[in-house]
Order: sequence, then structure tokens, then C-alpha cells
Amino acid sequence: MPHRSKFIPLFLASLSLVWAAESSFDAARFLDHIKYLASPELKGRATGSPELEKAAKYITDQFRADGLQPPAGSSGYQQPFAVTTSAELGRANKFEVSAGADSQDLELNKDFVPFNFSSSGRVSASAVFAGYGITAPEYNYDDYAGLDVKGKIVVVIAHEPQENDAKSVFDGKAFTDHAQFYSKAANARSHGAKGVVLVRDVANHTGDREELEAFGRTNGPADAGIPFVQVREDIAQQWFRAAGKDLRQIESAIDGDLKPRSFPLSGVEVREYVDVERAVKTVHNVAAYLPGQTDEYVIIGAHYDHLGLGGQFSMAPSLTGTVHPGADDNASGTAGILELARYFSAQFKAAQAKPKRGILFMTFAGEELGLLGSGYYANHPELPLSKAVAMINLDMIGRARDNKIYIGGAGTGSTLRATLDALIPQRKLKVDYSDNSSSSSSDHTSFSAKQVPVLFFFSGLHGDYHKPGDTWDKIDSASAVEILQLVADVASRLDSDPDRPKFVRVVDKNNPHSGDVSGISSSGGGYGPNFGSIPDFAEPPTGVRFADVKEGSPAAVAGLKAGDILIKFGEKDITNLYDFTYALRARKPGDEVIVTVLRTDKPLTVTVKLTERK
Repeated sequence: MPHRSKFIPLFLASLSLVWAAESSFDAARFLDHIKYLASPELKGRATGSPELEKAAKYITDQFRADGLQPPAGSSGYQQPFAVTTSAELGRANKFEVSAGADSQDLELNKDFVPFNFSSSGRVSASAVFAGYGITAPEYNYDDYAGLDVKGKIVVVIAHEPQENDAKSVFDGKAFTDHAQFYSKAANARSHGAKGVVLVRDVANHTGDREELEAFGRTNGPADAGIPFVQVREDIAQQWFRAAGKDLRQIESAIDGDLKPRSFPLSGVEVREYVDVERAVKTVHNVAAYLPGQTDEYVIIGAHYDHLGLGGQFSMAPSLTGTVHPGADDNASGTAGILELARYFSAQFKAAQAKPKRGILFMTFAGEELGLLGSGYYANHPELPLSKAVAMINLDMIGRARDNKIYIGGAGTGSTLRATLDALIPQRKLKVDYSDNSSSSSSDHTSFSAKQVPVLFFFSGLHGDYHKPGDTWDKIDSASAVEILQLVADVASRLDSDPDRPKFVRVVDKNNPHSGDVSGISSSGGGYGPNFGSIPDFAEPPTGVRFADVKEGSPAAVAGLKAGDILIKFGEKDITNLYDFTYALRARKPGDEVIVTVLRTDKPLTVTVKLTERK
């Protein structure tokens, strides 16, 4: 003990001199990492691809070269986990329909196509027209009102009513979440339908050429739990005429007065076999550890995957098949982790000492598919999360405009904002704290759900986001180095401060700088009453696992806990987050809902009284 007390002042003195020295971050070396990770050779680093594994090896080699060790208790730098990475059309897709005396056998990719989130299986049932397939109590609109669709196949129109009318109760300037295809699937399933057939709203797009939705480009769950296909509008129109109706006239009438006009399609029988094959691959988080004097530690992380050749998350869907390099998203954050790992390793080698707290450097796979890697690690940590002082996340730090940086999560730790305010004036950076929450769509969310304070560094969206144009030559490495120096200073303070920040729950806000395009919020959607759960983004095979339950929320009052898996909400079976979103939106504040969850694989049923969303 006496020896230790003499050592600490000497250590801190030498360390302060090292940290006070001019930054040793190298903009050229930072850019070299990005050039490799965003190179044509790595083909966009899609999760599950051989190229992502090349990136994992590159990161591992860098960590090893810096003298960092694998996390305590792990067998190596790479943490494996399984993900459903892609969907492909199988060979057995068939669609037959009888309308009156006529029978048709439709041709795949010409007359019909399944969606990538469609369930597989054989369905045979009569057809029911369910308008736009929307239940929107907040707009006093319900295509399913008084309509029995149990065991039937529903035919629904794309998008939403009055989409071109700025005065619509729906947002006439932009589609609401009800217009999304996955919402229509979840709503149909919640009403008991056996399948969904989508037709284009041709009456709203009279000058456009009708095309089938390209398979693999549509956002949604891995499996919506219901067969979901698109059929050409002119073919569906024949079914309506067999029933003495005209689809385009009905569509125009709904848009005229915003009144649903749903009805059974008498005499229309559908027989389909949907064959969607899903690939399950093993991918890896890559982590390295710099041990400290104590068992507490700071996490600094970034995701290293991207979109590969585009697909459903591309913002340039017509360019699917072209490499989406992901130089800023998120080769920049990954390069930042490699530079920070090298920097801290070198600093403590020079000081010939250990930091007070350890530093865990992490790169995650599967972020673009739904925070899968960080979610897996948060549920299977290689170091106890109770010892994690904070998690710092770097996602898109390579294209700061006018040295402006967004920092999220500053309110999640009792000392985080004060730490930042003390350090930022020493920098050229302009900081925007506009998102003070922890729910932005990136990997820190997985840690805040486990009550770890978080900070999210982000240089802003740009026109190349999720497009082939996100290339290395557009990276501003000089401003990125400024960001890295700030991150290093913040991490150093968190590492050496006597007291660790206490976790603080903050009110979640929609983050205008987030890359989230899913439309699904962390609490079950932006509409409807408050429930109070935070989902685990690495979802179980069926249901919605709670990563956390907010204190004082309806779910918490009912006794629900983190780790519970929601499988039934009222009379609705819940297979994924999309099901939960639609089931919740159909309720009102004050409703009492019987909810069933699995807790340690045993069903538990409670009554939850919903409250007003604030």
C-alpha cells in the first residue's frame, strides 16, 4: 500500500505530460485505414460476406500489432454470433387465382413477386379487399372496421389515402409510417389474415410506369410472420371487375372523402406458395483490451459493417448491385477506433504504467441490420457491464462540415456534460448537443439499455449516406483527427476521474441526425399510448425481448422486467417489433391490456394500464 501511494502521483504526473503533448493522431494513417476498409476489394463489408471477415482480420491484426490483448476471459479478439443476413427467392414460388369463371397462373417477377420479409408457406383462401390496409386511430381511419379477414387473404393498396393532398389528415407532404409495407403486413396479421396481396395505387400515380417492387430492397423484419406478395395492378383489377367493382374508382372515392370502402371479393380464390430462403451466417465482433489498475473500464466502439452492394437499406435502390463503400459509414468510425487503440497503447507504454481503468476497444458487425453486434455483446459481455464506466460510440465521423460535430447521450451520465464542457473550448470543433437522449439509431443504444452511460460522436448526414458515393476521397481527415483528439481527452477523463458517472434516464427524442429509416421507435412506435419498454434489437426468433423497462412506466408498474420476451399483447400474437408497434397504436391511453411474456422460458401474464405518451 505505501508503494502504491507513492506511485500514483508520479504516474499521474508523467501521464499528464504525455496527454498534454501535441496530438499523435496521424490524419494520413487514419485515411489509409479507410482506404482499405472502403476499397473495392472489400465490396461494402456486408454482414455475412467474406469481405466483412477480411475487415475483421484487418482489425484484429491492427489490435495485435499494437500489443493489445483480447478481452479478459475470451478465447480471442473475435466474438462470433449468428445472424440472418439475407433473403433470396426460392424456386417454388407460385401464385394461382380464380375470379369467377376465370383462372390465372401468374408468372414470378412479371406478374407477382414476394417481398423479402414475407413468410414462406402454402396459402389457399378467399380474398377480401381491405383498402389501404391501415388502422390509424389517431386519424380516425380504419380499413378493417367491421371487416372479417380471419383466415382470408387481404388485398391492399400501396401507400395511404390523399397522399397528394397537403390538407389530408394524413401527412400529405410525406408518407406516415402507416404507408410502409411492413406496417401493412403487421396490421393484416394482427387482424387474423393468412396472407397479403399488395397492388400499386395507380390512380395516385397516373403518369408513372407500374413496376413490381424489386425483391430484397424493402425495409422490414427478417420475417413478418405472414406471406406478403405484390401483384400487378392490371391483374388485380380483373378480380374487382369479376366482383362488379372498379379498383381505381374505389381508390379515388376513398381519397375523395377519406372513408374506407372495404368488402369481400366475392368469387376470388387465391392459391399461393411463397418460397423465401434466408441465409444464417456466423459473423464477428472484434474487441481488444488495455488493462487498467482496477476492474472498471471505458468502452470505445464503432460498427465496421456496411451495406455491401446495396439492397433494402440503400438510399439509391436503382444502384443495387453496385458497391456501397461506406467510407464515412462507418469505415471512419472504425478507423477512429484503430487510431485510438494505437494512441492509448503507445501512451501507456511510454508511461510504463497501466491506466487507472481499463479501455475496451470494440468494432461491431451487424449494425446496419439492426444493431445486432452491439446487441449481442450487451447480452453476452466478455467483461462485466456493471464495471463499464461509459460507452463512447463513433458512427460517421469523417465528413464534419465547418468543424461541426453532434454529440448525443450527454445527459445519460451525471458528469458527462460537465466533462465535455470543460474540454470542448480547447478545440476548434463546434458542438451540437441537440440530441441529448440515448435512443439514436446506433450501437450505443444497446449499452444505454443496460444502464451504461453513453456518448455518441457523429459528424452529420450527407447526400452520399447509404449510397455508392460514400467514398474515401470525400473524407475530411483533418477534422476527423480533431474529433479523435476530443474523444481521447474525454476517455482519459472518464478513465482517471475518481468518481464514475452515474447513469441517468433521459427522455428519448427523435434524432434528426440519426440514420434511422425504419420508422420503428425504441418504445414501440411514435404513435399511440405509452407502454415503457425498450426493445433488444437482437430479437429472439419470435416475440420482442425487452432490453430494459423504463422506471415508473406502465410496463414497470405491471412488473415487467428487462429480459422478458413479449409474445402476446391483448388478443394479438407478437412475433416481432413491427407486430408490437401496430398492436400498441391500436390502443388508447387508459386502456388496460392483458400482456403475456416469457420469463426464463415460462409464460407470465400481467395487466398493463397504458398512459399518455409524453
